[in-house]
Amino acid sequence: MGLGTQFLCLMVGCLGLTGYQYYSELTTPLPVPTLKLDEYWGPGNGATYQEDTTIRPFNISYSKAVIQKLTRQLTDLPNLAPPLEYAGAFEYGFNRDRLQEILKYWRERYLPKWTTEREPYLNRYPHFKTQIQGLDIHYIHVRASDVGSAGKKSILPLLLLHGWPGSVREFYDIIPLLTEPSEDKEFTFEVIVPSLPGFGWSQGSAREGMGGQKMAIIMKHLMERIGHKRFFVHGGDWGALITDMLGTYFPESVIGLHQSGCGVIGTLATWKTMIASLAPWMFMEEQHISYYFPLKPYFNELLLESGYMHIQATKPETIGAVLVGNPIGLAAYILEKFSTQTNRAFRMVPDGGLERAFSLDALLDNVMIYYLTDSITTSQRLYAEAFSKRELFAGELERIPNTVPTACAKFKHDVLHTIDWALRGHYTNLIQSHHFDEGGHFSVMELPDVVYRDIIQFVGKVFERK
Repeated sequence: MGLGTQFLCLMVGCLGLTGYQYYSELTTPLPVPTLKLDEYWGPGNGATYQEDTTIRPFNISYSKAVIQKLTRQLTDLPNLAPPLEYAGAFEYGFNRDRLQEILKYWRERYLPKWTTEREPYLNRYPHFKTQIQGLDIHYIHVRASDVGSAGKKSILPLLLLHGWPGSVREFYDIIPLLTEPSEDKEFTFEVIVPSLPGFGWSQGSAREGMGGQKMAIIMKHLMERIGHKRFFVHGGDWGALITDMLGTYFPESVIGLHQSGCGVIGTLATWKTMIASLAPWMFMEEQHISYYFPLKPYFNELLLESGYMHIQATKPETIGAVLVGNPIGLAAYILEKFSTQTNRAFRMVPDGGLERAFSLDALLDNVMIYYLTDSITTSQRLYAEAFSKRELFAGELERIPNTVPTACAKFKHDVLHTIDWALRGHYTNLIQSHHFDEGGHFSVMELPDVVYRDIIQFVGKVFERK
């Protein structure tokens, strides 16, 4: 054997060994880290802090003066630039003509019924607040007995977690389906729907570090405060990340987790996705390939639609100052996400497709929550925290196995899809993965019946396995 051949064999061997070591490192599970469960997040140093563990009823109520001020703001409109001729209706952002229509509806039809209809509607479920780790945490709590007798059916605690720019309003249509007894299930749910810290009526952190991991700890404490040491959990958007962290860090607490738009971000998941893109029919049913591949359009969309994410991950205070107390800016900024993230094709239709998926009242309820609570800045800080070096957002979380029974509901027009091969590298007990040809990022609000049936099917599977 010549020296050249020997050298080539040596190089191949070294590369193979290096590749094996790299693969072994990526696939070696990491242990669950030791977490601080009692960090103080309120103002000041917390040296004399004593937690008030009482649970207080809460009622959504705003004075006539607040609504009159909003009406004036929606009357004295700025000189908005007209849309470009022949451009797609929402290609450059929220179309001015459509925005003016929505502002008119908000001013002339929505606000006049605020006191008699919309505020009572938001109060239709019992609201509460309690103090956890220095923060007032708001949540909705609907027991089965609140909406009817559960009879002999099992009552299961279910935590529902929203994301950005959503709120507890996303779950209003699914709550009755979950809590009312029915013949299609042998159980019913006791539902807990918190506002994440810094969102809506939940107090925002006064110090750095309130990312998904810390929110998961607060959610665990909330469920224990209510009386549930074990529970089911559903989440979408940031809520999906927090449900993942609940299951990963506290498997003894989570009976099962259900996600809309589940994903895994990390090196191994990326490699698996790249490999599967070469021959996708080997990794999934042919009718589902278009959910994931080809990758180029996905990356194009990511660049086109992720500008807000970069701003909020780097300068949340700046964009927050632009939006807080500014109903026109809030409506354009938030509702644009409900357009493009529900279906990217909505960029090309004059009305943004909003009322094809939602009612204007429902959308404005959500915007009102951000406006009335001045929570846009504190909600956006989650992006900066999640992408910081402090947060186990990428890489390390992927390598800590989540052993809790897991379900993934994938809606065709959602902003992110992860192939099951990549999911199973982290979710080692993925027992349900369903594809839906309709629906987008805000699936619970858009298709509550579909999400409800998927949750019911998943919970049934969890109990069949016991």
